[in-house]
Amino acid sequence: MLRTLLPAVMLALCTPVFAQAPSDAPKPKGERRVDCSKAKDPKACEERLAKAKAARDKANKACEGKKGDERRDCMSREMCAQAKDPGKCEARLKEAVARRDQIREACKGKTGEDLKSCVREQRQSHKK
Repeated sequence: MLRTLLPAVMLALCTPVFAQAPSDAPKPKGERRVDCSKAKDPKACEERLAKAKAARDKANKACEGKKGDERRDCMSREMCAQAKDPGKCEARLKEAVARRDQIREACKGKTGEDLKSCVREQRQSHKK
Protein backbone atom coordinates (compact mmCIF):
# COMPACT_ATOMS: atom_id res chain seq x y z
CA MET A 1 0.00 0.00 0.00
CA LEU A 2 2.90 2.36 0.77
CA ARG A 3 4.30 1.80 -2.74
CA THR A 4 1.11 3.11 -4.35
CA LEU A 5 0.42 5.86 -1.85
CA LEU A 6 3.91 7.41 -1.85
CA PRO A 7 4.02 8.34 -5.57
CA ALA A 8 0.54 9.88 -5.35
CA VAL A 9 1.53 11.98 -2.33
CA MET A 10 4.79 13.07 -4.01
CA LEU A 11 2.92 14.07 -7.16
CA ALA A 12 0.36 16.04 -5.15
CA LEU A 13 3.09 17.88 -3.22
CA CYS A 14 5.34 18.63 -6.20
CA THR A 15 2.74 19.78 -8.72
CA PRO A 16 2.20 23.28 -7.23
CA VAL A 17 5.96 23.90 -7.25
CA PHE A 18 6.13 23.40 -11.01
CA ALA A 19 2.96 25.40 -11.62
CA GLN A 20 4.50 28.65 -10.35
CA ALA A 21 5.67 31.13 -12.94
CA PRO A 22 9.35 32.04 -12.80
CA SER A 23 9.99 35.44 -11.22
CA ASP A 24 12.22 36.54 -14.10
CA ALA A 25 9.61 35.75 -16.74
CA PRO A 26 9.44 38.44 -19.44
CA LYS A 27 6.44 40.74 -19.28
CA PRO A 28 3.85 40.42 -22.03
CA LYS A 29 4.32 42.83 -24.92
CA GLY A 30 2.62 46.14 -24.29
CA GLU A 31 2.76 45.85 -20.50
CA ARG A 32 4.46 48.77 -18.76
CA ARG A 33 7.78 48.43 -17.02
CA VAL A 34 6.85 51.19 -14.60
CA ASP A 35 3.88 50.81 -12.26
CA CYS A 36 2.81 54.32 -11.27
CA SER A 37 0.38 52.98 -8.67
CA LYS A 38 3.40 52.15 -6.51
CA ALA A 39 5.03 55.59 -6.92
CA LYS A 40 5.10 58.28 -4.22
CA ASP A 41 3.14 60.60 -6.51
CA PRO A 42 1.15 58.47 -9.00
CA LYS A 43 -0.24 61.48 -10.86
CA ALA A 44 3.22 62.96 -11.47
CA CYS A 45 4.47 59.53 -12.53
CA GLU A 46 1.67 59.22 -15.09
CA GLU A 47 2.46 62.71 -16.41
CA ARG A 48 6.16 61.85 -16.80
CA LEU A 49 5.29 58.65 -18.66
CA ALA A 50 2.89 60.50 -20.95
CA LYS A 51 5.54 63.14 -21.68
CA ALA A 52 8.14 60.45 -22.43
CA LYS A 53 5.71 58.62 -24.72
CA ALA A 54 4.95 61.85 -26.60
CA ALA A 55 8.68 62.53 -27.02
CA ARG A 56 9.27 58.97 -28.27
CA ASP A 57 6.35 59.24 -30.71
CA LYS A 58 7.70 62.55 -32.02
CA ALA A 59 11.17 61.04 -32.45
CA ASN A 60 9.69 58.00 -34.20
CA LYS A 61 7.89 60.26 -36.63
CA ALA A 62 11.03 62.30 -37.31
CA CYS A 63 13.11 59.16 -37.91
CA GLU A 64 10.55 57.31 -39.99
CA GLY A 65 12.09 55.48 -42.94
CA LYS A 66 15.57 55.22 -41.46
CA LYS A 67 17.06 51.87 -40.49
CA GLY A 68 19.88 50.44 -38.41
CA ASP A 69 22.59 52.75 -37.10
CA GLU A 70 21.11 55.72 -38.92
CA ARG A 71 17.78 55.27 -37.12
CA ARG A 72 19.43 54.76 -33.74
CA ASP A 73 21.47 57.94 -34.17
CA CYS A 74 18.40 59.87 -35.34
CA MET A 75 16.31 58.66 -32.39
CA SER A 76 19.08 59.61 -29.97
CA ARG A 77 19.42 63.10 -31.46
CA GLU A 78 15.66 63.67 -31.42
CA MET A 79 15.21 62.42 -27.85
CA CYS A 80 18.11 64.57 -26.59
CA ALA A 81 16.76 67.60 -28.46
CA GLN A 82 13.58 67.30 -26.38
CA ALA A 83 15.40 66.84 -23.06
CA LYS A 84 15.63 69.54 -20.37
CA ASP A 85 19.41 69.69 -20.81
CA PRO A 86 20.29 68.52 -24.34
CA GLY A 87 24.05 68.87 -23.72
CA LYS A 88 23.96 66.63 -20.67
CA CYS A 89 21.80 64.13 -22.58
CA GLU A 90 24.28 64.04 -25.47
CA ALA A 91 27.21 63.52 -23.06
CA ARG A 92 25.42 60.66 -21.28
CA LEU A 93 24.58 59.16 -24.67
CA LYS A 94 28.22 59.30 -25.82
CA GLU A 95 29.30 57.55 -22.61
CA ALA A 96 26.70 54.82 -23.16
CA VAL A 97 27.80 54.30 -26.77
CA ALA A 98 31.47 54.10 -25.73
CA ARG A 99 30.56 51.59 -22.98
CA ARG A 100 28.51 49.50 -25.42
CA ASP A 101 31.40 49.42 -27.90
CA GLN A 102 33.79 48.43 -25.11
CA ILE A 103 31.52 45.53 -24.09
CA ARG A 104 31.18 44.41 -27.71
CA GLU A 105 34.95 44.41 -28.13
CA ALA A 106 35.51 42.48 -24.88
CA CYS A 107 32.90 39.85 -25.79
CA LYS A 108 33.71 39.56 -29.51
CA GLY A 109 33.55 36.00 -30.83
CA LYS A 110 31.43 34.63 -28.00
CA THR A 111 27.94 33.22 -28.45
CA GLY A 112 25.09 31.83 -26.39
CA GLU A 113 25.61 31.54 -22.65
CA ASP A 114 29.27 32.58 -22.93
CA LEU A 115 28.20 35.86 -24.53
CA LYS A 116 25.51 36.48 -21.93
CA SER A 117 27.85 35.87 -19.03
CA CYS A 118 30.57 38.02 -20.63
CA VAL A 119 28.15 40.93 -21.09
CA ARG A 120 26.93 40.50 -17.51
CA GLU A 121 30.48 40.55 -16.18
CA GLN A 122 31.37 43.62 -18.22
CA ARG A 123 28.31 45.50 -16.98
CA GLN A 124 29.05 44.55 -13.38
CA SER A 125 32.65 45.71 -13.67
CA HIS A 126 31.40 49.07 -14.95
CA LYS A 127 29.04 49.55 -11.99
CA LYS A 128 31.80 49.11 -9.41
